[in-house]
Amino acid sequence: MTGSEESSGFATVDGNEAAADVAYQTNEVIAIYPITPASPMGELADAWSAQGRRNIFGTVPEIVEMQSEGGAAGALHGSLQVGALCTTFTASQGLLLMIPNMYKIAGELTPAVIHVAARTLATHALSIFGDHSDVMAARSTGFAMLASGSVQEANDLALIAHAATLETRIPFLHFFDGFRTSHEVAKIRPVSVETIQAMIDDDHIVAHRLRSLDPNRPVLRGSAQNPDVFFQAREAINPYYAATPDSVQASMDRFADLTGRQYRLFDYIGAPDAEQVVVLMGSGAGPVREFVEAAVAAGRKVGAVIVRLYRPFSTEAFASALPPTVEAVAVLDRTKEPGAVGEPLYQDVVTALAETGATGRRVIGGRYGLSSKEFTPAMVGAVFAELDADQPKQHFTVGIFDDVSGTSLAFDHDSWSEPAEVRRAVFYGLGSDGTVGANKNSVKIIGEHTDLHAQGYFVYDSKKSGSTTISHLRFSPNPITSTYLIRQADFVACHDFGMLGRLDVLDVAAPGAKLLINSPFPPDETWNRLPSEAQHAIIDKQLEVHVVDGYRVAREAGLGGRVNTVLQTCFFALTDMLDTTEAIAAIKETIAASYGKRGDVVLERNYAAVDAALEGLVRFELPERVSSETHLRLPVPEVAPDFVQRVTASIIAGDGDLLPVSAMPVDGTFPTATAKWEKRSIADEIPIWDPDICIDCGRCALVCPHAAIRMKLFDPDDEAAAPASFKSKAWKGRDFAGKQMTIQVAPDDCTGCAVCVSICPATSKEVVKHKSINMEPKLDHLEAEREAFDFFLSIPEIDRTAVRPDTVKGSQALEPLFEFSGACSGCGETPYLKLLTQMFGDRTVIANATGCSSIYGGNLPTTPYSTAADGRGPAWSNSLFEDNAEFGFGMRLAADAKTAMAKGLVTELAPELGDLAAELLDADQSNEAGIAAQRARVDELRTRLEGRTDPPALRLRSVADSLVRTSVWI
Repeated sequence: MTGSEESSGFATVDGNEAAADVAYQTNEVIAIYPITPASPMGELADAWSAQGRRNIFGTVPEIVEMQSEGGAAGALHGSLQVGALCTTFTASQGLLLMIPNMYKIAGELTPAVIHVAARTLATHALSIFGDHSDVMAARSTGFAMLASGSVQEANDLALIAHAATLETRIPFLHFFDGFRTSHEVAKIRPVSVETIQAMIDDDHIVAHRLRSLDPNRPVLRGSAQNPDVFFQAREAINPYYAATPDSVQASMDRFADLTGRQYRLFDYIGAPDAEQVVVLMGSGAGPVREFVEAAVAAGRKVGAVIVRLYRPFSTEAFASALPPTVEAVAVLDRTKEPGAVGEPLYQDVVTALAETGATGRRVIGGRYGLSSKEFTPAMVGAVFAELDADQPKQHFTVGIFDDVSGTSLAFDHDSWSEPAEVRRAVFYGLGSDGTVGANKNSVKIIGEHTDLHAQGYFVYDSKKSGSTTISHLRFSPNPITSTYLIRQADFVACHDFGMLGRLDVLDVAAPGAKLLINSPFPPDETWNRLPSEAQHAIIDKQLEVHVVDGYRVAREAGLGGRVNTVLQTCFFALTDMLDTTEAIAAIKETIAASYGKRGDVVLERNYAAVDAALEGLVRFELPERVSSETHLRLPVPEVAPDFVQRVTASIIAGDGDLLPVSAMPVDGTFPTATAKWEKRSIADEIPIWDPDICIDCGRCALVCPHAAIRMKLFDPDDEAAAPASFKSKAWKGRDFAGKQMTIQVAPDDCTGCAVCVSICPATSKEVVKHKSINMEPKLDHLEAEREAFDFFLSIPEIDRTAVRPDTVKGSQALEPLFEFSGACSGCGETPYLKLLTQMFGDRTVIANATGCSSIYGGNLPTTPYSTAADGRGPAWSNSLFEDNAEFGFGMRLAADAKTAMAKGLVTELAPELGDLAAELLDADQSNEAGIAAQRARVDELRTRLEGRTDPPALRLRSVADSLVRTSVWI
């Protein structure tokens, strides 16, 4: 291919696919290990290989999944040593686990590229979202570092990295922001096969092969060196790094000749005579570009330097990128290095200016966007405003409110509006309801069937199915650089009616916007079901409201609760970006591509839902006044603890961005027993108990993944004040003769998985398919079951010493200390955790491995690990993925050491403690009665030690609880 334009046209892909496509085409071996948000790169490569897709060399790359990220790096290193072209993909702690091999690969001048969806490193907490803390931790490895800031750049710079590494022999780390770029779907012009072939020099590949380990020309590599030569050998590599910036720029220039897209080591945008400049890299360049271009058009002398090649850092290229008129520079880092003089990019810029003699310029540094925190043009404006200050803040933050250290800059969201030609749509859905998938398809349909540029970004927390998802879609005749969330949408869709009662969904709607509501009620009844806040917003903003019962359409088509294609069809019908007939045809094409392997029945059901969608779409005229007497539900009940009211409630309400620094625990320690306050109420159907045919087996409570079905045994007198909706029956077993028993659902906490119904063995002899527990529409029972569940919680728990916890019935009579988790509906793991907490959760310490269990177990805003009435319950901590066994082993060692210390101190104080000492040391703790007796002895011990200040007594008081048997879970 020749000329300045690509021959392959446009494609709509996300950042992961954009990078993975180039990596696949230019390599022969790909070692992978999944880690969010980089996993899709490896998954795509694996799928392409399985399909037999060939790379530019005509071969099918070998994809190997290793046992860890460290293993992937080891395989990468070994494959490179024997002369293959090899790559891998990673993020966060996964990259850190690769660092030892990265030092080796770079030290041996081995060409390779690691593609990184840059993600926050776990510190006081785990975060799966994006910033630069992982790649900055790897900057001393010797890898060159090339930063992309958009989906197009991820495609382009991936190729430049692969070309440059072969020429320079310096391995490259090509990175782009996790989620913000890796999962953004955008319309790009992908590099063609011809361009890839033109960029990859065969002579450099041959040279790499000839350096490989080969018994036909044996060498020794990776020797052990002594002090006499190591230092000199380390310095011998310098010329290669010195030459790398020019080589990378040459690759960029060659790429520009082939594609027409020019990149530079440091790209400058803005006024040629700028006096103030911002420096940064990654996706933050999008809002900076928008602000700078608007400011320059308004006559301001401002600019920005976008860093492409971060390592090796070329001081000359950086200095030449700055206009000579620049007086003040603000450097923005998307990472934090506690205790450092400044963040990495800031330090490099200061050093570069000093070494090039440009010391008269004011330079300030700041942090932004940690863990995918929003970064908008309004915040960019605040940074430039700070450069205007007589004494600007050094090492500032932007995007948060820091009321502890006072680092934050004030900004006004309303100071910035997006261009009028940009069409903006926001969709609210539930995790796993298909909303995100449908919107990705919509972006692709519009991107590939019209001349519009398209962008889709999807906000979902790290919880599993049932969590809120928010899709942000933009369409424009011009390229879209807005890497931030939409604040004023022309179209808003709420795919789950319940959200309107607990979230301010309409805050994002612009005046006059179209609103699509998926409602289980008729249109005339829908209005009265809305909270007054939503009615006010609709009237005040004069929204154009359309209603469809997507649930009914989906059910009648045989799709259950999958309403995505129904609402996707309505979206196209209510917008004019694509003819409705053409859009429906395109939707059906994507359905065929997505579900074709599942058979004709599944396809026909989806097609039927699409065809029926518009028949159920109704627009209703706005009433003139608010009529609803209901209000947005409080995020948490007013009786919730203080911390839950102040902090947890804000996060649940979606206002976590507004929390100040002072609200955050300094060491990441949060209270447990908070999931019970969340009340997500996401189920369409809930289980309703029929006591008349119940056989008291307890299986429904046993298998419930969320502890939303509870069994309780109690005295008849405890039922005296029960509401009419509360049901119970006499217990049939001899073990608890005279007791009453109930099976109760937590209606706002149930996810509607119906596992309890599936396992119920009690079937009616009169009513077909009727069991002792049956799924019924939630709205028909919600208020009654709420009242019943509140009463259920007030009934005293059964005495643990009177129950056999090693039986189904006995265990389910006990209170679960793991409840209402964010795990997927019907999760197969959580029933076991719940059961364990019922058996001995009140004396448990948990070493949790990173994965699903850390997300449903320890993901903010709430945790399902709970406490009994005495305040005892599981204590939980998470380290990493690979070290989980060692982490838990350390806990066991510590628990045993504390127990030994406590016993030693009891022995030392035995003359004073008398018979209590022997009872503490010889206690039988093999059952609940023994545990209870030992706890009573420890309480007596504390009473005897109270007020004593002698060292043995003080030490014993600190470890006395260790005399009670502790369980460590790994």
